[in-house]
Formats: sequence, structure tokens, C-alpha cells
Amino acid sequence: MKHFLSLADLARKDFDDILERAARHKRMRGNEPERPLGGQSWGLVFSKSSTRTRVSFEVGIREMGGRVIFLNSGELQTGRGEPVKDTARVLGRMLHGAVIRTASHQEVVDFARYGGIPTINALTDEEHPCQIIADLLTAREILASRDRPKTLEGMSVAFVGDGTSNVATSWIHAAVRFRFPLFIAAPGEFWPRQELRDRSEGCLVCTEDPVEAVRGTDLVYTDVWVSMGMEAEREIRIRKFRGYQIHSGLLGEAPGEAVVMHCLPAYRGLEITDEVLEAHQRTIFDQAENRLHAQKGILSWLTAR
Repeated sequence: MKHFLSLADLARKDFDDILERAARHKRMRGNEPERPLGGQSWGLVFSKSSTRTRVSFEVGIREMGGRVIFLNSGELQTGRGEPVKDTARVLGRMLHGAVIRTASHQEVVDFARYGGIPTINALTDEEHPCQIIADLLTAREILASRDRPKTLEGMSVAFVGDGTSNVATSWIHAAVRFRFPLFIAAPGEFWPRQELRDRSEGCLVCTEDPVEAVRGTDLVYTDVWVSMGMEAEREIRIRKFRGYQIHSGLLGEAPGEAVVMHCLPAYRGLEITDEVLEAHQRTIFDQAENRLHAQKGILSWLTAR
């Protein structure tokens, strides 16, 4: 049985398959001849707030013929101490698949192990694999539209901000599979953990200088400085990341064709200026729309026979 838990679990052919399926679903939306999830019921088990992830999965599952039940983990018995493995065993007998959004990556792994149904990691504190599939789909579209097209293998990416974040971690896994250079600009204490750097196979460059990171890159990426659950560290983090804002001056050091991406929600005036976000809003909201098509690609890949 296949699961979608970590990009590190995927072979390169799996990435290609998921992206092709996502692109096909996007082209065919509203005219798809098949409903691969027809007759199925999928559960969305979320313990963290969500806009794009929840809506994209609910719409995606319904458009693929399935039914959705949203389960706030605070309303489940796990909130009263029931082990995840017991909840998984119960839901696995009633549902055809599960989409889990929670803090602990191990909870998703345990659910997949004991539930016996296809399980998707819709975000944990360690990784955000669904987001990166949408990002790669967006990057592929942008690169293909240029006068001198590039492939994902030929691009370079600069991630400016918290290099320990779940999004940065998932970008590292993608860089290794596609063999593109990934530059992460962050204060040294916020570089990816040494284990990830050691496994990056030469694709990762960490620097404290955001200018060094963005020079020569095709895609400049940022994310929030204060992730969910880190609100108590807000003021400290804002102070430490103040020099890592995406602003017009920094973008002036990047090539003229460089695009800016943000996985949203964005806090304008912190990790990105309002001016830059508005100048690149077409790309950023294409990226948000592509969450829907990416989720369909993942669902299709998981359930393909």
C-alpha cells in the first residue's frame, strides 16, 4: 500500500508521475472522464488550522468523485488520550483514505502503519510535502513559458528565511531528487540540521548572506518567520530574521527573470514587503491554486492500480 508521508520516500519517477497527473487534472478540470475516488469516503484529520490545504483537499476529493468528512482532532478521542494507533485502526475500517495535518510527524507515520488505508501527510512540524508538489508544478509551468525554457533540473532556488522550517526541509528533499542547487539564506542557528545537510548530496548551500543566495537563481522563495506553535518566540524570531526580508533591493541582486514564491499565509512587512508580494502576486496565487491540482495528482498517484 502506498502512502504520501515524506518526499524523501519518493523515487524520481514518483515525482514525475505525480506532477504529470497534477498537470493533467489541471488541464481537464471540469471535463474529466473518470472519477477515480467514486464510492470512496476520505477523512481529513486536522489538528492545525488551514485554508489552502483543507479547501484544496475537500474540493479535490469531491471533484474526483469521493466524499469527505472533516475531523478536527480536538473533537476526537485522541484529544482525551486515545493512542493514535487505536484511532487509526477504527478509522481504517470506515474510511478509504486519510489526510493528516498535525504537529508530530510520528503521528502521521503511526496512522499509516496502523490504519491500513492510504495516508497523506498534509503538514507536520518536520515536513510539508504537498506544498512542494504544488511549488514544483508552478515552477515547471513558469520555466516552460520562457523564451529559453528550462526544466526543473536546470533551475536554481533560493530559500530566504527559516532554514529549519518544514517547507525548507521538503525543498531539500526535492533538490536531491531533481539535482538542482538550493541555496538557503538564514542565520546560522536556523540552518537545516546537520543530518539533512549531510544527505543533500551536494545540492544544498547554506549561507548567512541573502544576497549570495539570490544571485543567479530562478526562484526566490520565502515563508513565515513564526510558524504555528511558535507564537511565544515571535518577537525573538522577528528580531533575528529582520535582515532576511524579501524586498525590492534584495531582488535587484537576482536575475531579471527571477520569480518570487510564497506558500502563504504571508505577513506583509515581515518576511516579504507588500510591494514585492503585489508585484509577484500572479505567481504566488497561481502557486496557491496549484495546491488543488497537486492534491489531485497525489490522490491519483496513491490510488492508481
